[in-house]
Amino acid sequence: MNTISTDVAIIGAGLIGASAALALRHAGLRVVLVDRDVGGAKASGVNFGGVRRQGRGLVQLPLAQRAHAIWPRLRELIGIDGEYVRSGHLKVARTPGDLDALRAYQEKTRAFDLGLQIIEGAEFRRRFPAFGPDIIGGSLCPEDGQANPRLVAPAFGHAAARAGAHFIEGGRVLGVSAVGERMRIDIEGGTQVTADHVINAAGSWGAEIAAWFGDHVPLIVKFPTMAVTEPLPPLVSVSIGVEGGGFYGRQVARGNVVMGGGFGSPLPGDRSRPGRPAIAALGRNAPQVLPALAHAHIIRFWSGREGYFEDKNPVIGFSPRAPRLLHAFGFSGAGFQISPAVGAMLAELIQGLPTPEYSTAYAVDRFTTAPLATGNSA
Repeated sequence: MNTISTDVAIIGAGLIGASAALALRHAGLRVVLVDRDVGGAKASGVNFGGVRRQGRGLVQLPLAQRAHAIWPRLRELIGIDGEYVRSGHLKVARTPGDLDALRAYQEKTRAFDLGLQIIEGAEFRRRFPAFGPDIIGGSLCPEDGQANPRLVAPAFGHAAARAGAHFIEGGRVLGVSAVGERMRIDIEGGTQVTADHVINAAGSWGAEIAAWFGDHVPLIVKFPTMAVTEPLPPLVSVSIGVEGGGFYGRQVARGNVVMGGGFGSPLPGDRSRPGRPAIAALGRNAPQVLPALAHAHIIRFWSGREGYFEDKNPVIGFSPRAPRLLHAFGFSGAGFQISPAVGAMLAELIQGLPTPEYSTAYAVDRFTTAPLATGNSA
């Protein structure tokens, strides 16, 4: 049996786990990072790639603001820029009621200085001529942006390994248990890791690991459906969301439009496939938002696996039943932007340092002890 002793063992090498590993290594702690597959290959690597603060609930904005300062430093942190650009994020409105909702959000978040601009009428048409006639305006967050998750997600794990983390890929975790004052992880193939602390960053599998310790949470697993077109002439430079949902999109430098909406279905072997109803809805919704997409060729559809909570806030924090176990999962389709800040906060929690961005709205036992706090909107 291969036995490894460490300060912190992290289950899941997606963006949350890998960014925590990197932050812990920068703090000088020994780290083992374990993933059942390839690091960054699940939700972290197949998501839409929106790097947005706009649309988040107030409880998440402190984390989003902290992450906003980290994203421009990607090359320094992980060795690549991940195609990150502050393109702006435009949340569009189809009705006067949608515009009213965007104005209300602008007012509610004014203290966070997101720089939101409500644009409508002739000014909207002048600045964004590619949108269809059903779109009457929108809310622009000029400094939000986008990045390539297929580059960013694995790069955090590789950076953690270069910084000295012991990175185990293809390591399915069979069990986690408390052994005296320490925690033990048993990994398929005979590896055993003992650690002072364990971080459960297992994404849509996080609830299963939490349940091993009696932490039962109402996580719902969904399979977002996304697509990408052939390269097209320039349409929009901003990342797009729609008030009320149904469509999101962004055009990359090569001209391809990445877009999504709706959900797919699971397949055996922890895989998923795009949903036929979602594909049909995307075919209807996309041209209503951007008419140029009506005749664009889709070159690929795909899906991923993500964990959602009804309040759209993740579980972040120590287990009330296993004090050396720290949970961080259930980011409800909105973890990409905040992940570097979450990783930094997890490292601070492990070290007992102040964590001003933490909220009890993230607590694992909130579902039975507190009212739901509203999280993100698309």
